[in-house]
Amino acid sequence: MIPLEISPHPALRARLAHTRVLVIGDAMLDRYWFGDTERISPEAPVPVVRVQRCEERLGGAANVACNVAALGAQTGLICIVGDDEPGRRIADLLGEHHIQAHLERDADWATMIKLRVVARQQHVLRVDFEMPPAHEILQAARARFETVLAAQDIVLFSDYGKGGLTHIPRMIASARAAGKPVVIDPKGDAWEPYRGATLMTPNRAELREVIGRWRSEDDLAARVARLRARLDLDAVLLTRAEEGMTLYSDGGMLHTPAKVREVYDVSGAGDTVAATLAALMGAGVPLSDAVAHANRAAGIVVGKLGAATVTYEELFPDAGD
Repeated sequence: MIPLEISPHPALRARLAHTRVLVIGDAMLDRYWFGDTERISPEAPVPVVRVQRCEERLGGAANVACNVAALGAQTGLICIVGDDEPGRRIADLLGEHHIQAHLERDADWATMIKLRVVARQQHVLRVDFEMPPAHEILQAARARFETVLAAQDIVLFSDYGKGGLTHIPRMIASARAAGKPVVIDPKGDAWEPYRGATLMTPNRAELREVIGRWRSEDDLAARVARLRARLDLDAVLLTRAEEGMTLYSDGGMLHTPAKVREVYDVSGAGDTVAATLAALMGAGVPLSDAVAHANRAAGIVVGKLGAATVTYEELFPDAGD
């Protein structure tokens, strides 16, 4: 396996500014309640958190879109929200991050929320508010996808397993027929709907669910090769946390070691990897180089709290463009 170390092309920022990335998937609102805790509740053996500050961020596929936009690419997001306060807040945040929002609103559906309680810099509790979207609104989202596809350079599906990508097989087929590369951040153990994707970005647990436990690197490579052949996948990028990333493609196996300065919070790292890959691939960066940059981006984002982003300046501090 060959480690990579490259520098960005001087014109990359300009190319990114003209790159159009369409993100589709399960969007949600991330809410954080920060406070302090000094005692245990008399009602149950749990800490009492006195909330001092609240924060709201884009979550799920919306965070992926936010990561793409942070690198300077033109970013669009197709997702489903409710006709409610959290849905309107997602729309506002997308506007603040200069993301073109293609929102399908369902008055009978509640926008997904993940509420995290943090005390003394420790994640104490997470509460999820979610329900699967209805068939009619999913059809509307698919129709919206077909209308905006032609204007895109690359498509990124962010699957959180919440039901927003029920029609992904047809959307992948449409994207590939239109000559658009497709990047997928997968979920679950049923990958047949992802057939025909350009690049899949599973972590170790996600890949293990699909191909089983491997005994060695050679065994892993053989299993991934069979998976790629069965599902007609151009490439699979396995993210391996502290072990870095390994790319499996027709060019063979390519490994880049982890570049982590300090691990604070690993949540959202997969979003950053998929977003960085899609933005750079859309800008014409070779896949092997895009992987090296995505690995560096992951090392930066795990040093931040929650679902965070990596800016172009953070990723390329010495680009000089």
